[in-house]
Amino acid sequence: MMTPQALAPGITGILDDTRRWMRPAMIDTANRLHPGPRQISGFTFGWREADGTPRDGDGGKGVRPALAGLAATAAGGRPEDAAPGAVAVEFTHAFSLVHDDIMDGDELRRHRQTAWKAYGVGAAVLAGDGLLALALDTLARTGHAEAVRRLTGVLVELVNGQAADTAFEDRAWSGPHAVTVEEYTAMATGKTASLLGCAASLGWLLGGGDSAGAERMDAMGRHLGLAFQAVDDLLGIWGDPDVTGKAVHNDLRQGKKSLPVVAALRTDTEGLADLLAARPDDDARALRAADLIEKAGGRRFTEELAERELTAALAVIDQLGGPAAAALTALAEYVVRRLA
Repeated sequence: MMTPQALAPGITGILDDTRRWMRPAMIDTANRLHPGPRQISGFTFGWREADGTPRDGDGGKGVRPALAGLAATAAGGRPEDAAPGAVAVEFTHAFSLVHDDIMDGDELRRHRQTAWKAYGVGAAVLAGDGLLALALDTLARTGHAEAVRRLTGVLVELVNGQAADTAFEDRAWSGPHAVTVEEYTAMATGKTASLLGCAASLGWLLGGGDSAGAERMDAMGRHLGLAFQAVDDLLGIWGDPDVTGKAVHNDLRQGKKSLPVVAALRTDTEGLADLLAARPDDDARALRAADLIEKAGGRRFTEELAERELTAALAVIDQLGGPAAAALTALAEYVVRRLA
């Protein structure tokens, strides 16, 4: 069973070093937007309050930029060489979150209002569009054609993954039309893992690496991304709300067909499907659903998948070797052991 842990000293240094070169690059890029979408972008990244007041936010966990910077180092470059690719991936990710929150009607993210809740749907849509436009333009300005192709390919995967995730909402909870583990994994690959693979491969290319190495970095990042999503799914049900910023059993209350749920429903234990279909919105029913999912093996299945994907990512890093391997290993371990 996975053992969560707080940030280890080594990881703290890696993420802090990444923010040192990443945040100025992100701010400079966002400043190219009209003041309206620019303010929403700053709010989305945690740099500003909703009224525009500066805020000491860090823009999220920083896993993708750190992965890009370490990949650039592994290729023989500097972490800062990865900045255009890291910015492109982070802005693409932010665009997807802004639009995702609108589609799902989510009002909170990271303990704060979502962009549409703070500014309105129309303004948030425009800001999301602006973030995507900046992502593509920033990477195009490097003149690295392969890097641009990788990002645009991932954008297609991202849209398809989001479409699959949205379609899952209308699928049955049990029976022949229920979401399968294989379908869920394919969705998570497009929606989450592809971006981590892209971050790693772009960092490698911008650090001076070759196409073959970029493929290996992409595979490593995708394994890590599936582990990342599996941990997110675990935290969505069993995470500490004081750390995650979400209500306990949040995913169950929202009726999300996350991996622990999909895995558990392969054997409908004691009416779990009916309980989930009725949206367990009170504490007792949500706790009952969480207990049934664990009893049916959904929690263990998800933990084991996260560990398998981590092992696969670490195998690529071991083959890579070099001075960046230890830092990449620490980052990969953090992805699976994190608390939020």
